[in-house]
Amino acid sequence: MTTLNEQLASLKVIPVIAINKAEDAIPLGRALVENGMPCAEITFRTPCAAEAIRAMRDEFPEMLIGAGTILTNEQVDQAIEAGVDFIVSPGFNPRTVQYCLDKKMPIVPGVNNPSLVEQAMDMGLRTLKFFPAEASGGVAMLKALTAVYPVQFMPTGGVSLKNIDDYLSIPAVLACGGTWMVPTNLIDEGKWEELGELVRDAVARVN
Repeated sequence: MTTLNEQLASLKVIPVIAINKAEDAIPLGRALVENGMPCAEITFRTPCAAEAIRAMRDEFPEMLIGAGTILTNEQVDQAIEAGVDFIVSPGFNPRTVQYCLDKKMPIVPGVNNPSLVEQAMDMGLRTLKFFPAEASGGVAMLKALTAVYPVQFMPTGGVSLKNIDDYLSIPAVLACGGTWMVPTNLIDEGKWEELGELVRDAVARVN
């Protein structure tokens, strides 16, 4: 069985998505899959996140689907029930991390300094989100952290076509989370061909 880390490393970029209408989940999933990006991190920033995840999971069972911006145990339960493969949180909340560990659900919590990395390692985690990446010192900060800690990272927050190569050049970076190829306005307006072009460009760039 392919591990989560192996899947992330093979994809190199994970689209971080805020979806406002659950009915957009299937055409969005199709735009991602057909253009070479069979993955999604659906953020719990909108009320329909769990419903969107469920629809995407049913239609595209082969997709790697994560739930992002998870802040509570209740959201963890909703995400698991909807069929996610992994959980992503913006920060490091030991309560949420332990809850996911107890549920045997992989979690990639957000960290941006040495103390948080050590707390995460103390709970047995070795895959972390570096967030907000650019605002936290970007590539220079991440290189400093990876020089010290045997941890792998998924930088998210300010990652774009302009700097993704710099992040992916760091050996400890598995993949980057990005929003530029899945702008909410294109999703809201149903501009799937336009969105597909952005996805194709992103896939071509990282490969």
